[in-house]
Amino acid sequence: MTERVVIIGSGPAGWAAAIYAARANLEPLVFEGALTQENYQQGTMPLGQLNLTTEVENYPGFPHGDLKGYLSSALPPESLSAVPEFDDPALTGPRLMHLMRQQAKNFGTRVITDDILEVDLSSRPFKLKSLDGIQTEAHSIIIATGARANYLGLPSEDKYKNAGVSACAVCDGGLPRFKSKPLVVVGGGDSAMEEATYLTKFASTVYLVHRRGEFRASKIMAQRVLDNPKITVKWFTGVEEVLGDEKLGVIGVRLKDLKSGVTEDVAASGMFCAIGHTPNTNFLNGQLQTDDKGYIVYTKAFRTDTSVEGVFAAGDVADSYYRQAITSAGTGCMAALDAERWLGAQGVH
Repeated sequence: MTERVVIIGSGPAGWAAAIYAARANLEPLVFEGALTQENYQQGTMPLGQLNLTTEVENYPGFPHGDLKGYLSSALPPESLSAVPEFDDPALTGPRLMHLMRQQAKNFGTRVITDDILEVDLSSRPFKLKSLDGIQTEAHSIIIATGARANYLGLPSEDKYKNAGVSACAVCDGGLPRFKSKPLVVVGGGDSAMEEATYLTKFASTVYLVHRRGEFRASKIMAQRVLDNPKITVKWFTGVEEVLGDEKLGVIGVRLKDLKSGVTEDVAASGMFCAIGHTPNTNFLNGQLQTDDKGYIVYTKAFRTDTSVEGVFAAGDVADSYYRQAITSAGTGCMAALDAERWLGAQGVH
């Protein structure tokens, strides 16, 4: 059987696409990712990066409050057992992702917990091959595989992810643990400038750590940082270790002067890595047009079309700018509508 639409990926973009495609009676098939050590290490497990975060305060429709009753009625027992901190009233990333997944399944979405390793986009129907050897054909594909944040690769950094180590100031900067506390931002490009500037809304001071003596960022962004009295730039400096406590999470960062070799411990309740993201597009093997950073390029204004007709993209895999759950979900909706209308024009219903 040739599937009408296959969705690859299971973050907000993938589940939003599945919800809309399922409600259009397209019976979507979602490959949500495999439960492998490699996926765990690079943050590409099922349910996307949001499943690795804690509190979510900026997704509309979920004000702070006791969600226990709602979760008990909305999710099956196996999902509830997989959602941590059930007694915490806050909306968390895992809770939101399980709710999205269940909503998609309620409308008839089929889910396979497996990775797509190869696709053949040279002719239709498209051909897909999974890690477990599943061979699938599809009239259309929605790619929603996201982009993984780049980290420094320190064991201590990995230990304190979501306990003070983050890669998204907009997502996490307003959390109580960071307010009126010193913070560290690592990087030297425009993203680092944006992260550092944004965090000054909450932090007492921001240490911007950069390995070189000048920023790679645009002049205007760099000057904005240099003119900000709440930002202290640490030139020619690297991160040696993230310092933490089992209960408190991050309590400081050990910095190393790359010229003298001298180390310095600075007190901080968080470290934000702003050294870029890597879109998860290796499995495409260059069959779709991407930009110089590897993000899929939209070929039509205000549409989710890619360079191959019948293939659509949604979420962070095509967005290097916003990278928010709500924008990802929005483009997931768009991709499903684009796919539905394209299939109809092809006579596939």
